[in-house]
Amino acid sequence: MAPLDTRNVNSLWCGVLAESLFRSGVRWAVISPGSRSAPLTFAFARHPGIEAIPVLDERSAAFFALGLARRDGRPVALICTSGTAAANYFPAVVEAHESGVPLLILTADRPPEMRACASGQTIEQQRLYGSYVRFHHEFAVPELDRGLLRYLRQSAAHAAARCLAPAAGPVHLNAPFRDPLPPVPDGRTEAWAAGIDWEAFFGHLAPAEPAPPRSRAPALPATSRGLIVAGPVPAQDPAAYAAEVAALAKKLGWPVLADALSPARHQRAGIPGLVTAYDAILRHPDAAERLRPEAVVCLGNWPTSKVLRGWLEAADAPTWLASRRSDNRDALHGRTRQVLLSVGELARGLARGRPAGAYRREWIAAERSARRILERRLAAEGALFEPKAAWLLARLLPPGTPVFLASSMPVRDAEYVWAPGRRLRPFFNRGANGIDGTLSSALGAAHGGPPAVLLTGDLALLHDSNGFLIAPKFRGGLTVVLINNRGGGIFEHLPVAQFEPPFEEYFATPQRADFGRLCAAYGAEHVRVRDWAHFERLLSRLPARGLRVLELRTDRRRDAAARKELLRAAGEARSR
Repeated sequence: MAPLDTRNVNSLWCGVLAESLFRSGVRWAVISPGSRSAPLTFAFARHPGIEAIPVLDERSAAFFALGLARRDGRPVALICTSGTAAANYFPAVVEAHESGVPLLILTADRPPEMRACASGQTIEQQRLYGSYVRFHHEFAVPELDRGLLRYLRQSAAHAAARCLAPAAGPVHLNAPFRDPLPPVPDGRTEAWAAGIDWEAFFGHLAPAEPAPPRSRAPALPATSRGLIVAGPVPAQDPAAYAAEVAALAKKLGWPVLADALSPARHQRAGIPGLVTAYDAILRHPDAAERLRPEAVVCLGNWPTSKVLRGWLEAADAPTWLASRRSDNRDALHGRTRQVLLSVGELARGLARGRPAGAYRREWIAAERSARRILERRLAAEGALFEPKAAWLLARLLPPGTPVFLASSMPVRDAEYVWAPGRRLRPFFNRGANGIDGTLSSALGAAHGGPPAVLLTGDLALLHDSNGFLIAPKFRGGLTVVLINNRGGGIFEHLPVAQFEPPFEEYFATPQRADFGRLCAAYGAEHVRVRDWAHFERLLSRLPARGLRVLELRTDRRRDAAARKELLRAAGEARSR
């Protein structure tokens, strides 16, 4: 085990906390600077089994930790000082809650006697995040007491477990400290600690595990007009997840509509009846009516596509939503029953397989027609057209490349144009669907891993420009594909775009930032993409280290009109 720092009571207390969390599976700690959190910082920074990463801005730190936790599927510690520092974690805590990401938040605090008396850098931190955390606890003030150290050890292990079960999500631990905060020797703690067998003290701890599923497989209707919707889900083993989806599809004989954020779209091999161009197909009224389902199984979460969600809502077919989460996941408010099973458990629990029928063949024919139009038109597009950037990423990047998709248009363009079977590994913040922390989350997902890519718009990148501060501590390579259309492209597709003024100034909100100078200020490489041939050369080799920004300047209004026309043509292909 790691040697404990026994110079004073705070250093011993936090050493016990760090070792307890390490043995409970914590391997990362993201730390922002501050005085009151000094005992925590010293303990986690010196622990040999935990990589401690300093990040100046707390909001950026929280999203960086979120990216790490999303990728690895285990709790990541997030540490800050007292006061408003902890409030800056809130957007990431909300995203972690909504998307089920295990964040372990450790906020340092003043002791009780220094609260509610105008003491500096002090706010009310108990239950600061309200219902957005799975569990909250305030530790006792550190003392040299064996019983209290046992309480600390077990509380830490319990907190790590609550990050994963009964449903993954954020946990908040508030930690008050009295002076001295640095590890100044107090002349008594070292001798006191020598009387404890520390290996035996920690010996029973083990990494926390997710909770097992709790439902039984449902009796699904014996219809051939059923539909499997593979929604956005993070997967530690994408190939294994896709194999489970394939097993379910073979059992039911139903087509699989796979979201761009589902591993099922990227690990195509073996999934019968895989459909990816449904957003275009369902825009045609005849196809939407002809393909109406009689039963639906949704895996994980509802899909990104607003067209698909609206169509499912209108169909109002009996629906089974398979998820490990027990909270209400049905935003469509349909005839839905939640099934607390993994995809594999669901597939294994069903009766023997059913043959595929005409309904699945109809979907496959529509998929081929729409995909043929999408591929042909995108290949012929010569202008810097936003969906083509997403399309080329899927075609050019090596198998297994992590790709973080910003909310708003980037994730939708991937949904529209990504063909199946490209074996990319998508990452995303689609719990609350905000643009907060986009760059920081992507850096977290890429830290310590293979070369990765972020596809983002200009507003999302500017909103998290403090994420560039992480670059000196970032270990890995991230290529940022920046779609600079000088504003919020998503709003061009909404009814509000018809109202000018105030549309351009208050909704599209164009900015005038010079991204070349912004990157130079942080020491990041910047390249302005000239054309598609240039873009393809830049993507032919992803840098293994550092941060690179490839800027594509596009025409927001032109691309919005061209995108609508592309999807219309693809949707009409089968009906001609």
